[in-house]
Amino acid sequence: MLRTLSHAGDLRSKRVLLRCDLNVPLDGKRITDDGRIRASIATIKLLVDAGARVLIISHLGRPESESDTQFSLAPVAERLEELVGQPVIFATDTIGVQAKAASKLLEDGGIALLENLRFNPSETSNDESERIEFAQQLASLADLVVSDGFGVVHRKQASVFELADLLPSYAGTLIEAELEVLNRLTIAPERPYTVVLGGSKVSDKLAVIGHLLPKVDRLAIGGGMVFTVLKALGYEVGNSLLETDQVETVRGFLAQAEQLGVEIILPSDIVVAKSFAADSEFETVPVGQITSSNLGPEVMGLDIGPDSGAVFASKIQESKTVFWNGPMGVFEFANFANGTRAVAQALTQVEGLSVVGGGDSASAVRALGFADEAFGHISTGGGASLEYLEGKTLPGLEVLND
Repeated sequence: MLRTLSHAGDLRSKRVLLRCDLNVPLDGKRITDDGRIRASIATIKLLVDAGARVLIISHLGRPESESDTQFSLAPVAERLEELVGQPVIFATDTIGVQAKAASKLLEDGGIALLENLRFNPSETSNDESERIEFAQQLASLADLVVSDGFGVVHRKQASVFELADLLPSYAGTLIEAELEVLNRLTIAPERPYTVVLGGSKVSDKLAVIGHLLPKVDRLAIGGGMVFTVLKALGYEVGNSLLETDQVETVRGFLAQAEQLGVEIILPSDIVVAKSFAADSEFETVPVGQITSSNLGPEVMGLDIGPDSGAVFASKIQESKTVFWNGPMGVFEFANFANGTRAVAQALTQVEGLSVVGGGDSASAVRALGFADEAFGHISTGGGASLEYLEGKTLPGLEVLND
Protein backbone atom coordinates (compact mmCIF):
# COMPACT_ATOMS: atom_id res chain seq x y z
CA MET A 1 0.00 0.00 0.00
CA LEU A 2 1.26 3.45 -0.91
CA ARG A 3 2.02 5.65 2.10
CA THR A 4 0.31 9.00 1.54
CA LEU A 5 0.03 12.23 3.51
CA SER A 6 -3.14 10.91 5.11
CA HIS A 7 -0.83 8.55 7.06
CA ALA A 8 1.65 11.26 8.12
CA GLY A 9 -0.09 12.51 11.28
CA ASP A 10 0.34 16.03 12.66
CA LEU A 11 2.75 18.00 10.49
CA ARG A 12 2.84 21.21 12.52
CA SER A 13 6.44 22.41 13.06
CA LYS A 14 7.77 19.36 11.21
CA ARG A 15 10.61 20.01 8.77
CA VAL A 16 9.53 18.41 5.48
CA LEU A 17 11.81 17.74 2.53
CA LEU A 18 9.41 17.92 -0.41
CA ARG A 19 10.86 16.30 -3.53
CA CYS A 20 9.19 17.98 -6.51
CA ASP A 21 9.92 17.81 -10.21
CA LEU A 22 10.48 21.46 -11.12
CA ASN A 23 12.50 20.63 -14.22
CA VAL A 24 10.96 23.35 -16.38
CA PRO A 25 12.17 24.59 -19.78
CA LEU A 26 14.05 27.89 -19.68
CA ASP A 27 14.90 30.51 -22.27
CA GLY A 28 17.79 32.14 -20.46
CA LYS A 29 16.20 32.95 -17.10
CA ARG A 30 12.64 32.98 -18.48
CA ILE A 31 10.45 29.94 -17.78
CA THR A 32 8.69 29.00 -21.02
CA ASP A 33 6.34 26.37 -19.51
CA ASP A 34 5.53 26.46 -15.78
CA GLY A 35 3.22 23.43 -15.89
CA ARG A 36 5.33 21.33 -13.53
CA ILE A 37 5.55 24.16 -11.01
CA ARG A 38 1.78 24.64 -11.06
CA ALA A 39 1.28 20.89 -10.66
CA SER A 40 3.27 21.00 -7.40
CA ILE A 41 1.27 23.80 -5.78
CA ALA A 42 -1.51 21.64 -4.30
CA THR A 43 0.89 19.59 -2.16
CA ILE A 44 2.91 22.68 -1.16
CA LYS A 45 -0.22 24.48 0.03
CA LEU A 46 -1.45 21.40 1.87
CA LEU A 47 1.83 21.24 3.80
CA VAL A 48 1.86 24.99 4.45
CA ASP A 49 -1.74 24.91 5.72
CA ALA A 50 -0.79 22.04 8.04
CA GLY A 51 1.93 24.21 9.59
CA ALA A 52 4.88 22.26 8.19
CA ARG A 53 8.22 23.87 7.44
CA VAL A 54 8.66 23.08 3.78
CA LEU A 55 12.10 22.56 2.20
CA ILE A 56 11.54 21.96 -1.51
CA ILE A 57 14.17 20.04 -3.47
CA SER A 58 14.33 19.43 -7.22
CA HIS A 59 16.67 19.04 -10.16
CA LEU A 60 16.79 21.14 -13.31
CA GLY A 61 18.36 19.96 -16.56
CA ARG A 62 21.65 18.10 -16.74
CA PRO A 63 24.34 20.42 -15.32
CA GLU A 64 27.92 19.21 -15.42
CA SER A 65 28.94 21.23 -12.36
CA GLU A 66 27.85 24.03 -10.02
CA SER A 67 29.33 26.51 -12.49
CA ASP A 68 26.50 25.71 -14.96
CA THR A 69 24.52 28.63 -13.60
CA GLN A 70 21.99 28.46 -16.45
CA PHE A 71 20.58 25.48 -14.53
CA SER A 72 19.99 27.41 -11.29
CA LEU A 73 16.54 27.08 -9.72
CA ALA A 74 16.48 30.82 -8.91
CA PRO A 75 13.87 31.60 -11.62
CA VAL A 76 11.73 28.76 -10.26
CA ALA A 77 11.86 30.29 -6.77
CA GLU A 78 10.52 33.57 -8.18
CA ARG A 79 7.66 31.81 -10.00
CA LEU A 80 6.86 29.74 -6.91
CA GLU A 81 6.47 32.91 -4.86
CA GLU A 82 3.95 34.23 -7.37
CA LEU A 83 1.95 31.01 -7.41
CA VAL A 84 1.82 30.34 -3.66
CA GLY A 85 1.36 34.00 -2.71
CA GLN A 86 3.97 34.06 0.04
CA PRO A 87 7.75 34.47 0.32
CA VAL A 88 9.96 31.59 -0.79
CA ILE A 89 13.48 31.57 0.65
CA PHE A 90 16.02 30.50 -1.98
CA ALA A 91 19.09 28.69 -0.67
CA THR A 92 22.01 28.75 -3.12
CA ASP A 93 23.16 25.27 -2.07
CA THR A 94 21.57 21.91 -1.25
CA ILE A 95 23.45 20.61 1.81
CA GLY A 96 25.66 23.60 2.64
CA VAL A 97 25.48 26.63 4.92
CA GLN A 98 22.38 28.18 3.30
CA ALA A 99 20.39 24.96 3.20
CA LYS A 100 21.18 24.29 6.88
CA ALA A 101 20.23 27.86 7.80
CA ALA A 102 16.91 27.56 5.95
CA SER A 103 16.20 24.30 7.78
CA LYS A 104 16.79 25.94 11.17
CA LEU A 105 15.19 29.33 10.54
CA LEU A 106 11.98 28.37 8.71
CA GLU A 107 8.85 29.03 10.73
CA ASP A 108 5.64 27.01 10.65
CA GLY A 109 4.06 27.36 7.21
CA GLY A 110 7.27 28.74 5.70
CA ILE A 111 8.76 27.66 2.38
CA ALA A 112 12.34 27.39 1.14
CA LEU A 113 13.65 26.09 -2.18
CA LEU A 114 17.12 24.56 -2.22
CA GLU A 115 19.41 24.85 -5.23
CA ASN A 116 19.55 22.28 -8.05
CA LEU A 117 20.15 18.78 -6.64
CA ARG A 118 22.21 17.84 -9.69
CA PHE A 119 24.85 20.44 -8.85
CA ASN A 120 25.99 17.62 -6.58
CA PRO A 121 27.10 14.70 -8.82
CA SER A 122 26.23 12.20 -6.08
CA GLU A 123 22.51 12.77 -6.80
CA THR A 124 22.73 10.76 -10.02
CA SER A 125 25.87 8.71 -9.29
CA ASN A 126 25.97 5.05 -10.33
CA ASP A 127 27.80 4.40 -7.05
CA GLU A 128 25.16 3.51 -4.47
CA SER A 129 27.42 4.50 -1.55
CA GLU A 130 27.79 8.02 -3.01
CA ARG A 131 24.03 8.34 -3.38
CA ILE A 132 23.47 7.13 0.18
CA GLU A 133 25.99 9.62 1.58
CA PHE A 134 24.32 12.51 -0.26
CA ALA A 135 20.89 11.31 0.86
CA GLN A 136 22.10 11.20 4.49
CA GLN A 137 23.22 14.82 4.25
CA LEU A 138 19.82 15.81 2.83
CA ALA A 139 18.05 13.79 5.53
CA SER A 140 19.86 15.74 8.26
CA LEU A 141 17.87 18.81 7.18
CA ALA A 142 14.42 17.39 7.93
CA ASP A 143 12.10 15.19 9.95
CA LEU A 144 10.30 13.51 7.07
CA VAL A 145 10.13 13.29 3.28
CA VAL A 146 7.22 13.89 0.92
CA SER A 147 7.86 12.57 -2.58
CA ASP A 148 5.82 14.41 -5.20
CA GLY A 149 8.08 14.48 -8.27
CA PHE A 150 6.24 11.98 -10.44
CA GLY A 151 8.48 12.77 -13.40
CA VAL A 152 11.48 11.19 -11.61
CA VAL A 153 9.98 8.19 -9.78
CA HIS A 154 11.38 5.87 -12.45
CA ARG A 155 14.92 7.01 -11.55
CA LYS A 156 17.01 5.40 -8.80
CA GLN A 157 18.54 8.65 -7.62
CA ALA A 158 19.54 9.84 -4.16
CA SER A 159 16.65 12.25 -3.57
CA VAL A 160 14.11 9.86 -5.09
CA PHE A 161 15.08 6.47 -3.65
CA GLU A 162 17.76 6.52 -0.95
CA LEU A 163 16.40 9.61 0.82
CA ALA A 164 12.92 8.11 1.16
CA ASP A 165 14.50 5.06 2.79
CA LEU A 166 16.20 7.16 5.50
CA LEU A 167 13.26 9.15 6.89
CA PRO A 168 9.51 8.60 7.26
CA SER A 169 8.33 9.10 3.67
CA TYR A 170 5.00 9.69 2.00
CA ALA A 171 3.60 10.30 -1.47
CA GLY A 172 2.28 13.77 -2.21
CA THR A 173 -1.07 14.57 -3.79
CA LEU A 174 0.40 14.88 -7.29
CA ILE A 175 1.75 11.33 -7.24
CA GLU A 176 -1.60 10.12 -5.92
CA ALA A 177 -3.42 11.88 -8.76
CA GLU A 178 -1.03 10.56 -11.42
CA LEU A 179 -1.42 6.98 -10.22
CA GLU A 180 -5.20 7.25 -10.03
CA VAL A 181 -5.33 8.30 -13.69
CA LEU A 182 -2.80 5.73 -14.89
CA ASN A 183 -4.67 2.97 -13.10
CA ARG A 184 -7.83 4.02 -14.91
CA LEU A 185 -5.92 3.47 -18.16
CA THR A 186 -4.91 -0.07 -17.22
CA ILE A 187 -7.70 -1.42 -14.99
CA ALA A 188 -11.12 -1.74 -16.70
CA PRO A 189 -10.86 1.39 -18.92
CA GLU A 190 -14.05 2.67 -20.53
CA ARG A 191 -14.33 1.72 -24.19
CA PRO A 192 -13.62 2.42 -26.96
CA TYR A 193 -10.05 2.85 -25.68
CA THR A 194 -7.63 4.60 -28.05
CA VAL A 195 -3.89 5.08 -27.58
CA VAL A 196 -2.18 7.71 -29.75
CA LEU A 197 1.60 7.50 -30.00
CA GLY A 198 4.04 9.85 -31.69
CA GLY A 199 7.46 11.27 -31.04
CA SER A 200 10.71 10.44 -32.71
CA LYS A 201 11.63 6.79 -32.10
CA VAL A 202 9.49 3.68 -32.27
CA SER A 203 12.09 1.91 -30.10
CA ASP A 204 11.16 4.23 -27.20
CA LYS A 205 7.56 3.03 -27.35
CA LEU A 206 7.87 -0.69 -28.15
CA ALA A 207 7.57 -1.84 -24.55
CA VAL A 208 4.46 0.23 -23.88
CA ILE A 209 2.93 -0.92 -27.20
CA GLY A 210 3.52 -4.53 -26.22
CA HIS A 211 1.97 -4.04 -22.78
CA LEU A 212 -1.06 -2.03 -23.96
CA LEU A 213 -1.99 -3.93 -27.12
CA PRO A 214 -4.07 -6.55 -25.26
CA LYS A 215 -5.92 -3.75 -23.43
CA VAL A 216 -6.80 -1.25 -26.18
CA ASP A 217 -9.25 -1.08 -29.08
CA ARG A 218 -7.26 1.27 -31.31
CA LEU A 219 -3.66 2.35 -31.70
CA ALA A 220 -2.97 5.49 -33.76
CA ILE A 221 0.63 6.18 -34.73
CA GLY A 222 2.16 9.42 -36.02
CA GLY A 223 5.29 11.48 -35.45
CA GLY A 224 8.78 10.41 -36.49
CA MET A 225 8.18 6.86 -35.29
CA VAL A 226 5.54 6.26 -37.95
CA PHE A 227 8.13 6.04 -40.73
CA THR A 228 9.60 2.85 -39.30
CA VAL A 229 6.06 1.44 -39.26
CA LEU A 230 5.46 2.57 -42.84
CA LYS A 231 8.77 1.00 -43.90
CA ALA A 232 7.68 -2.27 -42.28
CA LEU A 233 4.58 -2.13 -44.49
CA GLY A 234 6.66 -1.64 -47.63
CA TYR A 235 6.45 2.12 -48.13
CA GLU A 236 9.42 4.26 -49.17
CA VAL A 237 10.06 7.05 -46.65
CA GLY A 238 12.88 9.10 -48.24
CA ASN A 239 15.06 10.83 -45.67
CA SER A 240 12.44 10.59 -42.93
CA LEU A 241 13.47 9.41 -39.50
CA LEU A 242 13.91 5.64 -39.73
CA GLU A 243 15.09 2.93 -37.33
CA THR A 244 16.07 0.19 -39.73
CA ASP A 245 16.92 -2.23 -36.94
CA GLN A 246 13.33 -2.04 -35.64
CA VAL A 247 11.51 -2.87 -38.88
CA GLU A 248 11.16 -6.61 -38.13
CA THR A 249 10.08 -5.90 -34.57
CA VAL A 250 7.39 -3.54 -35.87
CA ARG A 251 6.13 -6.25 -38.23
CA GLY A 252 5.78 -8.46 -35.19
CA PHE A 253 3.62 -6.03 -33.24
CA LEU A 254 1.49 -5.32 -36.32
CA ALA A 255 0.83 -9.06 -36.61
CA GLN A 256 0.02 -9.23 -32.89
CA ALA A 257 -2.41 -6.31 -33.22
CA GLU A 258 -4.19 -8.12 -36.07
CA GLN A 259 -4.50 -11.28 -33.97
CA LEU A 260 -5.92 -9.30 -31.05
CA GLY A 261 -8.35 -7.38 -33.25
CA VAL A 262 -6.75 -4.02 -32.40
CA GLU A 263 -7.35 -1.36 -35.06
CA ILE A 264 -4.09 0.24 -36.20
CA ILE A 265 -4.61 3.79 -37.47
CA LEU A 266 -1.82 5.14 -39.68
CA PRO A 267 -1.54 8.36 -41.72
CA SER A 268 -2.93 8.38 -45.24
CA ASP A 269 -1.03 11.56 -46.11
CA ILE A 270 2.24 13.09 -44.98
CA VAL A 271 3.62 16.65 -44.97
CA VAL A 272 7.10 16.36 -46.49
CA ALA A 273 9.86 18.98 -46.59
CA LYS A 274 13.22 19.41 -48.30
CA SER A 275 15.02 20.04 -45.01
CA PHE A 276 14.52 20.10 -41.26
CA ALA A 277 13.85 23.83 -40.97
CA ALA A 278 10.94 26.09 -40.08
CA ASP A 279 11.08 27.80 -43.47
CA SER A 280 11.71 24.71 -45.60
CA GLU A 281 9.70 24.12 -48.76
CA PHE A 282 6.98 21.57 -48.06
CA GLU A 283 3.97 19.85 -49.56
CA THR A 284 1.40 17.24 -48.61
CA VAL A 285 1.51 13.89 -50.41
CA PRO A 286 -0.29 10.55 -50.12
CA VAL A 287 1.61 8.12 -47.91
CA GLY A 288 2.58 6.00 -50.92
CA GLN A 289 4.12 8.94 -52.80
CA ILE A 290 6.65 10.32 -50.33
CA THR A 291 9.64 9.77 -52.63
CA SER A 292 7.80 10.94 -55.75
CA SER A 293 6.81 14.36 -54.40
CA ASN A 294 7.42 17.54 -56.37
CA LEU A 295 10.29 18.30 -54.00
CA GLY A 296 12.30 15.28 -55.12
CA PRO A 297 12.94 11.83 -53.63
CA GLU A 298 15.14 12.96 -50.72
CA VAL A 299 12.40 14.61 -48.69
CA MET A 300 11.61 14.02 -45.03
CA GLY A 301 8.22 13.67 -43.42
CA LEU A 302 7.69 16.29 -40.72
CA ASP A 303 3.98 15.94 -39.92
CA ILE A 304 0.90 13.88 -40.62
CA GLY A 305 -1.28 15.42 -43.33
CA PRO A 306 -4.69 17.09 -42.97
CA ASP A 307 -6.68 14.02 -44.04
CA SER A 308 -4.83 11.95 -41.46
CA GLY A 309 -5.39 14.60 -38.81
CA ALA A 310 -9.12 14.50 -39.49
CA VAL A 311 -9.26 10.69 -39.23
CA PHE A 312 -7.17 10.64 -36.04
CA ALA A 313 -9.44 13.32 -34.55
CA SER A 314 -12.60 11.42 -35.47
CA LYS A 315 -11.35 8.19 -33.87
CA ILE A 316 -10.31 10.07 -30.74
CA GLN A 317 -13.65 11.86 -30.40
CA GLU A 318 -15.50 8.54 -30.66
CA SER A 319 -13.50 7.13 -27.74
CA LYS A 320 -14.31 7.02 -24.03
CA THR A 321 -10.67 6.64 -22.95
CA VAL A 322 -7.68 8.18 -24.75
CA PHE A 323 -3.99 8.18 -23.85
CA TRP A 324 -1.68 10.30 -26.00
CA ASN A 325 2.10 10.39 -25.83
CA GLY A 326 4.27 12.08 -28.46
CA PRO A 327 3.58 14.86 -30.99
CA MET A 328 2.43 14.06 -34.52
CA GLY A 329 5.09 16.23 -36.14
CA VAL A 330 7.65 18.95 -35.54
CA PHE A 331 5.20 21.15 -33.65
CA GLU A 332 7.94 23.71 -32.90
CA PHE A 333 7.72 24.75 -36.59
CA ALA A 334 4.35 26.33 -37.47
CA ASN A 335 4.14 24.62 -40.86
CA PHE A 336 4.43 21.19 -39.23
CA ALA A 337 2.24 21.66 -36.14
CA ASN A 338 -1.19 21.00 -37.63
CA GLY A 339 -1.28 17.26 -36.97
CA THR A 340 -0.42 17.75 -33.31
CA ARG A 341 -2.99 20.54 -33.06
CA ALA A 342 -5.71 18.30 -34.56
CA VAL A 343 -5.00 15.54 -32.04
CA ALA A 344 -4.89 17.99 -29.12
CA GLN A 345 -8.17 19.61 -30.17
CA ALA A 346 -9.84 16.20 -30.45
CA LEU A 347 -8.71 15.24 -26.94
CA THR A 348 -10.46 18.31 -25.56
CA GLN A 349 -13.72 16.95 -27.01
CA VAL A 350 -13.56 13.44 -25.55
CA GLU A 351 -16.60 12.53 -23.44
CA GLY A 352 -14.61 10.41 -21.06
CA LEU A 353 -11.01 10.30 -19.87
CA SER A 354 -8.41 12.09 -22.01
CA VAL A 355 -4.80 11.89 -20.86
CA VAL A 356 -1.86 13.83 -22.30
CA GLY A 357 1.14 11.68 -21.40
CA GLY A 358 3.64 14.30 -20.34
CA GLY A 359 6.98 15.23 -21.89
CA ASP A 360 6.86 16.70 -25.39
CA SER A 361 3.09 16.20 -25.62
CA ALA A 362 2.51 18.45 -22.60
CA SER A 363 4.90 21.06 -24.00
CA ALA A 364 3.15 20.87 -27.36
CA VAL A 365 -0.38 21.49 -26.11
CA ARG A 366 0.74 24.50 -24.08
CA ALA A 367 2.87 25.88 -26.93
CA LEU A 368 -0.15 25.58 -29.22
CA GLY A 369 -2.28 27.60 -26.82
CA PHE A 370 -4.38 24.92 -25.12
CA ALA A 371 -5.22 25.33 -21.43
CA ASP A 372 -4.41 22.45 -19.10
CA GLU A 373 -8.02 22.44 -17.95
CA ALA A 374 -9.18 21.51 -21.46
CA PHE A 375 -7.93 17.95 -20.94
CA GLY A 376 -8.88 15.29 -18.45
CA HIS A 377 -5.29 15.07 -17.23
CA ILE A 378 -1.85 16.24 -18.31
CA SER A 379 0.82 14.00 -16.83
CA THR A 380 3.97 15.56 -15.38
CA GLY A 381 6.03 12.47 -16.18
CA GLY A 382 6.51 11.34 -19.78
CA GLY A 383 9.07 8.62 -19.11
CA ALA A 384 7.55 7.67 -15.75
CA SER A 385 4.07 7.40 -17.30
CA LEU A 386 5.31 5.13 -20.07
CA GLU A 387 7.26 2.89 -17.70
CA TYR A 388 4.26 2.59 -15.38
CA LEU A 389 2.06 1.64 -18.34
CA GLU A 390 4.71 -0.91 -19.38
CA GLY A 391 4.16 -2.59 -16.02
CA LYS A 392 7.63 -1.79 -14.69
CA THR A 393 8.43 -1.40 -11.01
CA LEU A 394 9.37 2.24 -10.41
CA PRO A 395 11.98 2.70 -7.63
CA GLY A 396 10.56 5.99 -6.38
CA LEU A 397 7.15 4.37 -5.85
CA GLU A 398 8.45 1.07 -4.54
CA VAL A 399 10.21 2.84 -1.65
CA LEU A 400 6.89 4.50 -0.66
CA ASN A 401 5.04 1.20 -0.38
CA ASP A 402 4.51 -0.65 2.89
